[in-house]
Amino acid sequence: MKKFKKVLLIFISFIAVISLLLYGYLLTTKPKYEGEISIKNISKETTVYFDDYGVPHIYADNQKDAMTALGYVHAQDRLWQMELIRRIAPGKLSEIFGTRALKNDKFFIGLGIEENSEKAIAQLDKNGKPYQMAMAYLDGVNQYLENGKTPIEFTILGIKKEKFTLKDVYNTFGYMSFSFAMAQKTDPLITDIKNQYGEEYLKDLGIDYSLNPTRLKISKEQAQQYIEISKSITTLLENSPVPPFIGSNSWVLSPKKTKTGKVLFCNDPHIEYSQPGTWYEAHISCPEYEMYGYYLAGTPFPLLGHNRDYAYGLTMFENDDADLFQEENNPKNENQYKTVTGFENYKIRTKTIKVKDSTSVILKVKETQHGPIINDLIADFKTQKPVSFSWIYTQQPNKILDAVYSLSRAKNIAEFQKGVSYIVAPGLNIMYGDAKNNVAWFTSGKLYKLEKGVNPNLILNGTNGIDDKKQFLDYSKNPSAINPSWNYVYSSNNMPETIDGYNYPGYYLPEDRARRITNLLDNKSDWSKDDVSKMLTDNRSPVSVEVVQELLLVIKANDLSKQEKQAYEVLGKWNGSNNLNDVAPTIYTKLIYFYLKNTYQDEMGEISFKQFLKTHIMKQSIAFQTKNINSPWWDNIDTKNKKETRNEILNLSFKQAVLSLKNQLGTDANSWTWNKVHKVEYKHPLGSVALFKPFFNVGKFEISGTNEVINNTMFDYSDEIEHVVKAGPSTRRIVDFSDIENSWSILPTGQSGNPMSAHYNDQAEMYLQGKFRKMKINKEEIIKTSTKLVFKAK
Repeated sequence: MKKFKKVLLIFISFIAVISLLLYGYLLTTKPKYEGEISIKNISKETTVYFDDYGVPHIYADNQKDAMTALGYVHAQDRLWQMELIRRIAPGKLSEIFGTRALKNDKFFIGLGIEENSEKAIAQLDKNGKPYQMAMAYLDGVNQYLENGKTPIEFTILGIKKEKFTLKDVYNTFGYMSFSFAMAQKTDPLITDIKNQYGEEYLKDLGIDYSLNPTRLKISKEQAQQYIEISKSITTLLENSPVPPFIGSNSWVLSPKKTKTGKVLFCNDPHIEYSQPGTWYEAHISCPEYEMYGYYLAGTPFPLLGHNRDYAYGLTMFENDDADLFQEENNPKNENQYKTVTGFENYKIRTKTIKVKDSTSVILKVKETQHGPIINDLIADFKTQKPVSFSWIYTQQPNKILDAVYSLSRAKNIAEFQKGVSYIVAPGLNIMYGDAKNNVAWFTSGKLYKLEKGVNPNLILNGTNGIDDKKQFLDYSKNPSAINPSWNYVYSSNNMPETIDGYNYPGYYLPEDRARRITNLLDNKSDWSKDDVSKMLTDNRSPVSVEVVQELLLVIKANDLSKQEKQAYEVLGKWNGSNNLNDVAPTIYTKLIYFYLKNTYQDEMGEISFKQFLKTHIMKQSIAFQTKNINSPWWDNIDTKNKKETRNEILNLSFKQAVLSLKNQLGTDANSWTWNKVHKVEYKHPLGSVALFKPFFNVGKFEISGTNEVINNTMFDYSDEIEHVVKAGPSTRRIVDFSDIENSWSILPTGQSGNPMSAHYNDQAEMYLQGKFRKMKINKEEIIKTSTKLVFKAK
């Protein structure tokens, strides 16, 4: 026994020593927020103050020095995230993750983003400011890479440090642009439905835009054949270590709508949650330039920002900038494809994918006049006819660096709009407000019309010379509004009004958020900063209440169990709120899942139905299809000699929902509160390993909100006990031009991507509670509340 105790003591001591050594090592990886650092290529001493939330405030003699310092401090907080995001587009994740990343790499190599980046850089003006400032930023990143501390993730995965280049910047913008595109997620599903069941089944899905009644007002006063494409691409994006953009809200109030008589600017881009989060905040101040901006990892210019003169932000336009084409091989030569003028040779790109702990993979990408053939790039899609992917981003001149630079350096509203016009893809709603009382909404994207009768929601014919005809529109035709008579601009990924009688094709989200936003804004003309902060966390859905009332009319109230009666009564009193202690959203969400399953799965099949649940068309169909007594979807095609009705499907769904909740949450329906089922965990790519999860992941937390309310905390409908929130506001920002130094912001977790930093998760609780913090730009205040890091010129 004594011997056992002695061995146990030695073992415990060994573990303790190892733990202390490990903790000591981790401490050495912390970012440096104070002291002095000597770096090259700055002309004068540059000072960085890190405020109480880790935001760097960079004071420099000139922009070049500021950009070099920005690159350095960005890298010390987010180098791991920079490394990940630069690897996606060129297909280099397999080098660090092995074969599990191979599917991702094959697909993104096939898109040709890297080749497009090379072409754009070759055409870039090397004497221009965008290039020079970007190179100064990259110099700062690379100086940290060479002399700074190594992130723990690099050590765990054995990543070799390699210098960052301008191509990495372009590849990052390219990946983010692709994550905006929706055609590849939706068109294959719609095509399968049409091919199997005909046009009648498409009416309830609203692809003719009849289900988009609340539109953005324009003011110009200024057989499961294809489902694997949709399923596989959606899975790739969901499993990507860098989160895709999904939606967003923004509104900008003109002086006539505010209590102070100055512009109020609000924005909350919706992005898939991750750890670290998407945005890195930084404030630059030098004699000729000042900007408080939000940066993607490894990029030199902010996508969101403000200064004392103007503010800007973005949401997704949701326009269609990508198409899928069914091609036809030459039956006598598989290296050729059919065109209207005869058979043409495929262009072949050969790429080598290096795979960690395995042999390299040689990938040959076939390309047609429309774009790459994606059959061989997607698992389980090798036996069908060739399908090509046509994407505006890789087909039009790429001026994304000039564009983002221009947005953050504009001198007036006209210069700002010119910067927007440089963006051919992705399509964005770019929101603007300034100190001169202007408010504006601009859309980016190279828009085009197709031939009459061509439906861009379907996989198109690549051989007839008709489906691929595009009439590109002048930028003046892009939807916009400048200082409209209704005194505000907004966007929530909803559809714009027509221009010249033409509906811009797209994958617009339903009217739910748009209705709520416009109803609130229209009915009040003395908005304050406090008022709009509450609006940014608004959890009410008037559309869901209308859906519930429609469903309750159908449910047989006299034929209900105890729990069913409780659930019926709760839904009947619901005002549409989705707060933590509410019961109705728990019941409603489960009911909607079973309604969707019982209505659509028999026709679609299980695989397609799961994909349908991830689309915008599912969201927009609910409010309208539930009212349509004659919808063909009600009939269950699996039952013989019987035709189901709306009443039968909805009553069945209600009973199944209540039974499921009873089994999962207990017999008292009044205890089925939203906080028990609606939760979020901010996941780090290494957090999937159980050993690393407590160290890298943040949460799990109860979270309010739901799908398609202003506080849009998104999840997939399912019968699981928990609705795992996948995405939501990536930041909430309020810029108040009556009190610019007290504008507000919040991040979901924290500013730093380093787990040892105090700023890794210090905003998480505030974010969940709907609180805000200052975006400081007053130097005197900053100095009082900050640590000081001085960059000395070598």
